[in-house]
Amino acid sequence: MSTITVTPLGFAAGAQVTGIDLSKPLSELQQRQINKAWLEHIVLVFPGQELTPAQQIAFTGSFGTLDQHGSQAPTTLHPEHREILVLSNKVVNGKKSGTYNSGRNWHTDLSYTTRPAKGAVIHCKEKPPVGGDTMWANLYLALETLSPTIRKLLDGLEAVHDVTLVQGIELRAPEVVAEMKKRTPPVVHPVVRTHPETGRKSLLVNQRIRRFVGMSDEESQSLLAMLNTHATSPEFVYRHRWSLGDVVMWDNRCSCHVALGDFDQTKPRVMFRCSLEGEVESGRLTNDIGGTDRQTMLQAVAAVS
Repeated sequence: MSTITVTPLGFAAGAQVTGIDLSKPLSELQQRQINKAWLEHIVLVFPGQELTPAQQIAFTGSFGTLDQHGSQAPTTLHPEHREILVLSNKVVNGKKSGTYNSGRNWHTDLSYTTRPAKGAVIHCKEKPPVGGDTMWANLYLALETLSPTIRKLLDGLEAVHDVTLVQGIELRAPEVVAEMKKRTPPVVHPVVRTHPETGRKSLLVNQRIRRFVGMSDEESQSLLAMLNTHATSPEFVYRHRWSLGDVVMWDNRCSCHVALGDFDQTKPRVMFRCSLEGEVESGRLTNDIGGTDRQTMLQAVAAVS
């Protein structure tokens, strides 16, 4: 049996894993080695892999319970394997794929549901000649490098995550958007979360947050802009330039990511993604997003003055 080699690719995140064929079942030792590297480096890259959908599903399932993609439009799933979300910009039967512009703003997978994903595994099937990169941010470091004053403010703070803030959602077919809204109403999550395996705390912030509970829209947007800018600073980010056959696995419990549209959209970009269910439901549904606009607040103050 060949030896697994883990080579760091970045300071904040990212490592290349070689010496393993993911098309074959993992041994117990291999699973432990990969999981250890995953927890340490957040993003793992397995280059030059040739996997069938069933083999990708089997590999992903070695690290948790597979998500059946109940929050996704059925038309975006693999026709024979519901466990695979097909990320594609191809036009089929005169229609763009429901995922042709997915991931264009910074996000943590399924944070707009009550159970954000544990992690995900993507297999690069087709790629444009140039571009189409993906970037991940280390949200441990984002939290740990904030000032004590801001960290104190964030302790106990909650945020409203909203699927309608997915960038480019308005460009998708109206029936697809309506279905997404129906399946995934706004949910509330803590801004600071604890990783269930490492015990480290990280931020849960991204560009799909509507506002913070108990704050006005103006207060929320100012704080959120600062936190998102800080969290995605270059020193916290790993940028991956895809090659055909790459399998990339990331820990969704301490990171956010963005799929860049930096490529010729007439060239195909096709990825197969499996997701892992989160271990626990950390969010709750809400009909009251816990804040109001500045004008309403001023009127309320005037009424009791």
